[in-house]
Amino acid sequence: MKFTRRKFHLLLGAAVASAVLPASLPALAAGTMEDIKERGTLRVGVTQAPPWYSKDPATGEWNSGVGVSAGKAMAEALGVTFEPVEVTWGTAVAALQANKIDIMFVLDATEERKQAAAFPEAPLLYYSLAVLAKDDVEASSWEDLNKSEIKIAVPQATSMDKFLTENVGNADIQRFPGNTEAIAAFQSGRVDAVCLFHPPLIAARQKLGSGKIVVPTPVKSNPTSAAVRQGDEEFVGFVNEQLAKWYESGEIQTWYEEFLTDFGLEPQDAPPIIKERL
Repeated sequence: MKFTRRKFHLLLGAAVASAVLPASLPALAAGTMEDIKERGTLRVGVTQAPPWYSKDPATGEWNSGVGVSAGKAMAEALGVTFEPVEVTWGTAVAALQANKIDIMFVLDATEERKQAAAFPEAPLLYYSLAVLAKDDVEASSWEDLNKSEIKIAVPQATSMDKFLTENVGNADIQRFPGNTEAIAAFQSGRVDAVCLFHPPLIAARQKLGSGKIVVPTPVKSNPTSAAVRQGDEEFVGFVNEQLAKWYESGEIQTWYEEFLTDFGLEPQDAPPIIKERL
């Protein structure tokens, strides 16, 4: 191959660019915990989804919800400030990968997510999949909902979405960015039911004042967790210790009941989120 002067300079430029490119990309410091302490904040992914996360519309502050309480408690344990960063359930893992957030609570450790994020072994809490349906819709079993004339709203790219796709595939499944949009579709009458895990539906039913909450059979109960970036065993271990402490002490249940009370609900009317108390 004959090299002209122009080709030589093009190749040289490409070689130089490839050499400096990695250094120009954003990089993590020695570890997540070191980054957090140096920054002085724990960046927690949040999305409007009571009782997990709730923003005060008057102040714009994320001041209540189990995920908010967990984030503040973890920030305190690290000696830093709680910093909420708005995401959606579908973009939370990408936000972790892009180093926009440090952790996202109440995110199920699905096999797909484990390919892109790390999860501690200890559960954060347990919940059951449920639907908020119109009063005249039969929803005793998932098979009752597995019909083409039934329209079901669900947050996109969630474990709830995956379950419906695999088990209620004949229904008209309508996917939305988050809990708020899915519930709004039910409120407006565009769908016959909205599928979420039972705690958010309790808050939604209280706000809407209509519809019925059903846990269809066979019951689908599973633990949820907290997602963090891959490749940092120290931080994963720290998060695991925190989650285990909150769960075993019952503190996670206390945060849940505090939210329900503030929301105007009776905690004893809602299923517990600790498996051993079900």
